[in-house]
Amino acid sequence: MDMRRIVAVLAEEAEQQILDQVWELVPSECALAREVEAGLRDVVGPPDVQEALAPIKRLEHLRETLAVLAISLARTHGRMAWFISGALNALEPVLRWRALPADRGGTFGTVLASPEEYTEAEGAVRRLQDVLARIGSR
Repeated sequence: MDMRRIVAVLAEEAEQQILDQVWELVPSECALAREVEAGLRDVVGPPDVQEALAPIKRLEHLRETLAVLAISLARTHGRMAWFISGALNALEPVLRWRALPADRGGTFGTVLASPEEYTEAEGAVRRLQDVLARIGSR
């Protein structure tokens, strides 16, 4: 399953749990969702903006999304934490990417990401932005 699909499944589950009142959002969760959504939007912009960037900047932005999610995860619990944890897990491949060639020596297990992989990860982040915006508006 690719990153976008994993995030889509997470989003569907979150929306269904909210609809079924299994996940009863409290004001602090809505506020955190708005904060996370804004943080993600600050680092990953529209496709045309991201695709114009050099690979090293695209990777930098994707790593910043992981930081936004990790900091948010540390500040919550329950279903919101589970959702954010799932999002971090979906974006885990980004942790193994590098944007620079390995002139000599080892790469600590990192791999060069393709333009398609950057696009996939950025699309997954945009899907997260959308679902977090909906959660935050409740």
